[in-house]
Amino acid sequence: MPALDPIELSLFARRIEAVCEEMGAQLRRAAFSPNIRDRLDYSCAVFDARGALCAQAAHIPVHLGSMAYAMADVVAGLDWQPGDMVMLNDPFLGGTHLPDVTVIAPLFVAGSLAGFVANRAHHADIGAESPGSMPISRDLHEEGLVIPPGHIVRAGEVNATRLAEITQATRNPRDAQGDFAAQIAANRRGLARLGELVDGMGLAAYGEALAALNDYAERLALSALRALPNGTYHYADVMDDDGLGHADIAIRVAVTVADGRVAVDFTGTAGQVAGNINCPLSVTAAGVFYVLRCLMPAQTPACAGSFRPVTLTVPEGCLLNARRPAAVAAGNVETSSRVVDAVMGALGQALPERIPAASQGSMNNLAMGESGAHAWGYYETLGGGMGAGAVGGGLSAVQTHMTNTRNTPVEVLEMRYPVRVRRYALRRGSGGAGQRPGGDGLIREYEFLRPVRFTLLTERRRHAPWGQAGGAPGAPGINRLNDEILPPKISREAGPGDRLRIETPGGGGWGKPILQKD
Repeated sequence: MPALDPIELSLFARRIEAVCEEMGAQLRRAAFSPNIRDRLDYSCAVFDARGALCAQAAHIPVHLGSMAYAMADVVAGLDWQPGDMVMLNDPFLGGTHLPDVTVIAPLFVAGSLAGFVANRAHHADIGAESPGSMPISRDLHEEGLVIPPGHIVRAGEVNATRLAEITQATRNPRDAQGDFAAQIAANRRGLARLGELVDGMGLAAYGEALAALNDYAERLALSALRALPNGTYHYADVMDDDGLGHADIAIRVAVTVADGRVAVDFTGTAGQVAGNINCPLSVTAAGVFYVLRCLMPAQTPACAGSFRPVTLTVPEGCLLNARRPAAVAAGNVETSSRVVDAVMGALGQALPERIPAASQGSMNNLAMGESGAHAWGYYETLGGGMGAGAVGGGLSAVQTHMTNTRNTPVEVLEMRYPVRVRRYALRRGSGGAGQRPGGDGLIREYEFLRPVRFTLLTERRRHAPWGQAGGAPGAPGINRLNDEILPPKISREAGPGDRLRIETPGGGGWGKPILQKD
């Protein structure tokens, strides 16, 4: 096949991305739970026969970056046959944290393995004792059911026994079964669409097009990263706490830039901790890839080639490369956000005009529910303030950086669960002052109608999101139960009439405020 011209290559890139988008649409339409159907807490991607990323939809950065980093090891360790699908959630074998369940399916063309489609979705309950399966945990096995990579579909037939074992571990087996069926259906749609693409091109031509796409992505990445001045840039930030009494847990990074090649080294970061803010290496990689991808042109293909100029050093046993069986439930959501802040803080020394102030730095995780006769479990994340940059102020009340989910509509939440949302508003004045002000956080207040157990996993309650280029920090977040201020991470019982109020952090400001003349 002759080399693809630029227009043909662009069309190929869009077609393979469209496979991921259609998978996501299928997953959303078929899902049962609000967490997937309404919040859109899922991601879809296409990989080559060796597990290298080929394309992804614009879904959840922490899902996609971690899949891109870990997929090669996952697919290399399994026997693949036509009609198979493999399910996993083990954070130390390719997952992120236990609620994120990944389903992978191989595509065979004329008897040859052509690639894989995969989707990852967050399940609001994966069998932890604590409703919502985001507990204040000390050990991986306290966080729910651990699913090692194994076949959930074999030769086109669903393993009903294995699926029942997984769903019966949850508080709502019906919703869980519906969500897993939706994930399987999404992969089947992806296989059909990717198969049409490969059949139309021919397997050899498809492989050549993927190689060209990765080479093009690498060229764009190198060109963008060469705009960074050569040098080594250091930054240190801290996590508020681990929920078990350990505070101000350090994340240190050194980013070395050399003619478009970037080496990111987390040597000096605190060791893994007792609480659940530890990260598997794939989550840390996702945070690094995300920041550097933001510096690349919008048309850069989301494939493995765009990450070739990046190397990563993370000492084993530290907070960002924890050893099994470390608890990791909040590492995926909270620590990944701080990885972004640390890498951006380092790069801000090199490009202060391009790197914004810190955004809210938390996903403000709320899990709640009941056990027993009224068993239910629910989970959501909350938006906050975006950090301001040189060309514009930060947006208010939005999800930032490593997450890209929507909020749960108030009507859906109140219809499905014994909860009332009494207030949902902007947290005025919480964004940091500056020449460009940071975005404001939000206020969301819940009233419980029945006894409930809730868990909060939040950050930036003790340490504010930093400003950039002289801008002021954003306001730290505040958690309240009635009139009591709660710590950043806590699990509590509440009764009918109790109100939980979450005020999320504002984003940092950019530039020194312009003084007004009298």
